[in-house]
Amino acid sequence: MSSTSFHVLFESASGYGLFSILEADEIGSLLEHVQSGQNDLARFQRVTKMTAFHPFETAENALENIMAISEHEVTDDLKAFLTANLAKGKKAAKFNLGIIEPTLATNIQENLGIPCRSDETIRELCRGLRVHFTTFVKALAKGGLEQAQLGLGHSFSRTKVKFNPARTDNMVIQSIALLDQLDKDINTFAMRVKEWYSWHFPELKELVKDNFQFAQCAALIKDKSLLDEEKLPGIEEICGDPDVAAAVLKAARRSMGMDVSEPDMMNILVFTERMISLAQYRKQLYSYLEDKMAVVAPNLSTLIGETLAARLIQKAGSLTSLAKAPASTVQILGAEKALFRALKTKGNTPKYGLIYHSSFIGRAAAKNKGRISRYLANKCSIAARIDSFIEEPTNAYGIQLRDQVEERLKFYDTGDTPRKNVDVMSAVASSLRGDAPASEKKSSKKRASSDADVGVDSDNEKSAKKVKKEKKEAKSEKKEKKEKKEKKEKKEKK
Repeated sequence: MSSTSFHVLFESASGYGLFSILEADEIGSLLEHVQSGQNDLARFQRVTKMTAFHPFETAENALENIMAISEHEVTDDLKAFLTANLAKGKKAAKFNLGIIEPTLATNIQENLGIPCRSDETIRELCRGLRVHFTTFVKALAKGGLEQAQLGLGHSFSRTKVKFNPARTDNMVIQSIALLDQLDKDINTFAMRVKEWYSWHFPELKELVKDNFQFAQCAALIKDKSLLDEEKLPGIEEICGDPDVAAAVLKAARRSMGMDVSEPDMMNILVFTERMISLAQYRKQLYSYLEDKMAVVAPNLSTLIGETLAARLIQKAGSLTSLAKAPASTVQILGAEKALFRALKTKGNTPKYGLIYHSSFIGRAAAKNKGRISRYLANKCSIAARIDSFIEEPTNAYGIQLRDQVEERLKFYDTGDTPRKNVDVMSAVASSLRGDAPASEKKSSKKRASSDADVGVDSDNEKSAKKVKKEKKEAKSEKKEKKEKKEKKEKKEKK
């Protein structure tokens, strides 16, 4: 037996367990023996002995304690359990408490003054306790422990996810990723439709330039030899120009394209209709993204647009991660390769990343693009933080932030000083609360104070005039004295 006692704290889904470890010094030196004896219950019981067990009272109490353990915090239940079953004062220095998590061990040692250790031996012992825990606590046998673990796992996962169906940025991330993929696929499919159908009607691609309109016209015309005046209203509706429809009809009658068999035309039309349906779905998805961004990040969307705001959220990983990022990171978000290349070669770092696609940077002069990108990144960071932590979504802040960027662009051109951010944000906050703007409050206070202190101001003006006269008289007297002294010195020298 060792001269020092040794305990291990084991946290389970059903409660806290405290185990005393026999022959602690030998176990610390024989780690392989501990690992090999974990699965053997008889050998493991020679080493460990249960000292105390504190079951959780309710499912809410279990969730509260496990959440605190995951955050490395000491709860009241854990504090009471350890102080009741471990020695205090000078006796506490004679034993060590084994904790599997090093950060939790540090917090327990700082808050309760209990010497703690966390090493590989403790982790192996906790693995053994997890395997044989039901043999020490008989009430948890026959599925009781598994049931507690399942219930706690579900509640713990729900709490960690913090699911809110109205404001889930994951939907935004998936939607913008799908939009980008659809744009690439639709472009590829449209080029394939043009190349395939142009063997039959090559003149159509010169008359209808738009890919989507070309595919619609191809699906409507089908065989060019069957095109007549009955299909002209449909072509006119697609192209929006009656002259184009008439030119298509004229070109179909004089076309130099090859004839296509019926099975070949069927395959071309099937592929064309699939491409049209994909383009229509892309429009529906974009409208869904606009509606979702109005709920998830209304201020950021109002500032830089729904597409660019969604791409920033996608690149950051989530709206919360974007809100936590500094403005300097938001500025170069999306230009990581250029940044690391510049750091490696000791060149100039990039001035902008994804925000380069904003209209504000496009409107700025070449010499001001870097300055406006830095300013815009600052406003994007503010908007993301407001969207992430505000309770009721609103785009009032985004409108004012957009106006501030406009004022900054004017400042670069004309030199007009823009408004201060503090005044703008306080005005928006007061308007949302229904209060008077802060500037009006200050002006009203100044008016009230000026009206009340008219007599005082007049007295102060009179006294100030007297002081000025006295100062002038004192200065004139000093000058006269100096002149008299200089005259006397000149006479004495002569």
